Amino acid sequence: MTSPLRIGVLGLGTVGAALVQSLKSNADGIATRAGRAISVTAVSARDRSRDRGIDLSSLKWFDNPVALAQSSEIDCLVELIGGADGVAKAAVEAALKSGKHVVTANKALLAKHGSALVALAEKNNVALNFEASVAGGIPIVKTLRESLAGNHVSRVSGILNGTCNYILSRMELEGLTFEDCLKDAQRLGYAEADPTFDVGGFDTAHKLSLLTSLAFGTEIDSEAVYVEGIASIKPLDLVMADELGYRIKLLGVAERTATGIEQRVHPTMVPKHWAIAQVMGVTNAVNVIGDVVGELTLVGPGAGGNATASSVLSDLVDIARGIHVPPLGVPSSALTQTDKAPMQRHEGGYYIRLTVRDRPGAAAGIATRMAEQSISLESIVQKRPQASRAADPAGKSGNPVPVVLITYATSEAAIRRALDAVGADGHIAEDPQLIRIER
Repeated sequence: MTSPLRIGVLGLGTVGAALVQSLKSNADGIATRAGRAISVTAVSARDRSRDRGIDLSSLKWFDNPVALAQSSEIDCLVELIGGADGVAKAAVEAALKSGKHVVTANKALLAKHGSALVALAEKNNVALNFEASVAGGIPIVKTLRESLAGNHVSRVSGILNGTCNYILSRMELEGLTFEDCLKDAQRLGYAEADPTFDVGGFDTAHKLSLLTSLAFGTEIDSEAVYVEGIASIKPLDLVMADELGYRIKLLGVAERTATGIEQRVHPTMVPKHWAIAQVMGVTNAVNVIGDVVGELTLVGPGAGGNATASSVLSDLVDIARGIHVPPLGVPSSALTQTDKAPMQRHEGGYYIRLTVRDRPGAAAGIATRMAEQSISLESIVQKRPQASRAADPAGKSGNPVPVVLITYATSEAAIRRALDAVGADGHIAEDPQLIRIER
């Protein structure tokens, strides 16, 4: 009889506890599918005394995570503590050097050190699997690495952060401000006490860098991702998006362009009829365009103990079956350093909201600045707030008013030059709002 795959679990938070419980409660079914049993033999976490709702009495406890990674009592390390450096990096490196397989959900670690860790795994002929690091329970890593291996992928994009999608969904449906939605997300546990990593777009950028490498065979380079967060989004922007037939989503987008691989994370207006526009709340979605398969969209839970544990289990079953593929789809020696497309060369439509000083010549001056950069305007909408209209029905107060411009396809550089000129002219009372439009 084939011996069990012995695993050591580093980190017993929500995901770690769900994994241990799932391996116990589904042991027979997992063994049947994997062709051998998968058993937890050792664990390590910060607090030995904490009640996690699972029985750990039969497992060996390691206070030192690196000692767990090197232990002869495990065949595979499951790293679930997170962080780009420190204990997580030391333990993963120790496991790979000791000839242990590694399964991790740590996108920050992979975004920063992924290429080196992949090379180390290949050197020691062990697996480095990371399905759970991107989009929770959605099997996007295997989809890109294996299912679409025969495709030439031109674009991968998605909603990769549930916190941001939850906030934008609540803002749209209930007319709430970003600040109010963030407080509620923190109360419900969807956002951290310091939410910058999520709402600033950096979590999405880490995940996108991994998808870019899988899709295009490039070295992981999270520093090449252009990043904007969602804190600047106002209720009026969501109202305007709705009236124009769009929804605002924080998207991560990687695509081939004439100037290189463009990687960007930012709020985006997407047409309501697109599948990805229907994804609300904490749910994630990933869209892939390949030359053979065409277009496909995967939708599912982007976080949570059980969803993430499901992806970890998938990786463990592959290892138990003896399935061993290059972590990034191709050998690390075949990964390329591709030209990174500067954001200024991005081309597309734009939503621009200006807070315009209500004085003669302002509108004409703005239109002139746009024309100087060969920017064609699809529409111009002046949107005075309801309270302002009631107090000043003739619109003669001189107070700044919101003006929304929708452009036809143009370059980022042209938009930036025009807005700089508009600002220098003194026509606007605050910084412009700029949201890219996908069509």
